[in-house]
Amino acid sequence: MSMVLGYSQLEPVEVGSANDEQVRRQVWEILSSLYPPGHTTDRRLAQRFPFPHLLYLTSVAEDGVSPGNQSVAVVGKHLSERGLGFYYQSAPLPHRRMIASLETKDSRWTSFLMEIVWYRFTQHGWYESGGRFLQAVEVPRLLQAA
Repeated sequence: MSMVLGYSQLEPVEVGSANDEQVRRQVWEILSSLYPPGHTTDRRLAQRFPFPHLLYLTSVAEDGVSPGNQSVAVVGKHLSERGLGFYYQSAPLPHRRMIASLETKDSRWTSFLMEIVWYRFTQHGWYESGGRFLQAVEVPRLLQAA
């Protein structure tokens, strides 16, 4: 066994081996529990896209639209034209309306006033939440300098 980049180089595993079949079976066990047969009805009005990126949620000022002074980083789950799903580790968010700021491919930010309509605590100590976009808004000042 030799060392590559500080890690032991393992013997290659033959493709199509019994290990492959075991991996395949275990992955399908997970997928079938997440997507059981006959559970394909999606009542959503807009197509969702995976969005595994960090984003910021910022509190809203008293006028209900302008950015406030508190932000929290969250992990995106899904993005659609109508809203966003995300995960976070802090306690339930203290505000129902927040500004969601997402980074674009050219490292700029775009922001939306969002109404958070649901959340739930997961078995792994995280919260999962989601909401709908109400309107495009000014990017919070703390992100304009980033």
